[in-house]
Amino acid sequence: MTDGERQEMLIVTGMSGAGRSTVADALEDLGWYVVDNLPPQMLRPLVDLAERAGTSLPRIAAVVDIRGGGFFSELRDIVHALRSHTNVRVMFLDANDAVLVRRFESVRRPHPLQGDGTLLDGITAERARLAEVRESSDILVDTSDLNIHQLANLVTDTFAEAGRAGLRVTVQSFGFKYGLPADADLVADARFLPNPFWDERLRHLTGEDGAVSDYVLEQDGAREFLDSYVAALEPVLAGYQRENKPHATIAIGCTGGKHRSVAMARELAARLRAIPGLAVSVKHRDLGRE
Repeated sequence: MTDGERQEMLIVTGMSGAGRSTVADALEDLGWYVVDNLPPQMLRPLVDLAERAGTSLPRIAAVVDIRGGGFFSELRDIVHALRSHTNVRVMFLDANDAVLVRRFESVRRPHPLQGDGTLLDGITAERARLAEVRESSDILVDTSDLNIHQLANLVTDTFAEAGRAGLRVTVQSFGFKYGLPADADLVADARFLPNPFWDERLRHLTGEDGAVSDYVLEQDGAREFLDSYVAALEPVLAGYQRENKPHATIAIGCTGGKHRSVAMARELAARLRAIPGLAVSVKHRDLGRE
């Protein structure tokens, strides 16, 4: 293969119960060759086999988990070695503890690291063991608020070959009172703007309504912030592309995630779409909450 046709490999890992099987199925539907529960020692032989297959096997995904043991302490070295001749990325799936406990209880299975302890003991042990892998991953996905269909759609949006941009950017609004998005690369705060919630005419509306959007964007500092933030983001996003980071999430929060953050996220996304090489989408995490 030439440099432009180098083997593409995705290592899918993360917390048990966070959705690895769903991601594997979605990748197979997209035409990837997926190997599930691969012994870590087989990563390099798998790449060698795929390279001998040439263009008939251009995109491979290896799903690995905590049962790989010592593999996780060696992951950085393995990825570094593979990158000399392979386009390799690491996708880490995460979810909050309460969601993971609920998922394990629903299928009535123990956690792989639970031993004689509780489900939460196993989850805590796994989270500690995978902390370094999570920190160094190329793609981080928090599945806490995603059902299997939404997660499959996210995989499709991220990895569909047709029309792929250099960098896929998700601009996500959220409410601080519900917590920070775990998968955000960058976080901005829209609470410096007056809250439309206190205007009875706007309270029942959202940032997707023109009246609220106009109100927010007309406040002192709103457009100035957006001008400065886009200027600050441009070198960051360009750097992500140079480092082969395929996806970035930019989160903008307000108190409840209904008015200011929604309006600002929509406007920020519109401005980012003018930057070449970006595919920009918008997500409102907390818009449907009371």
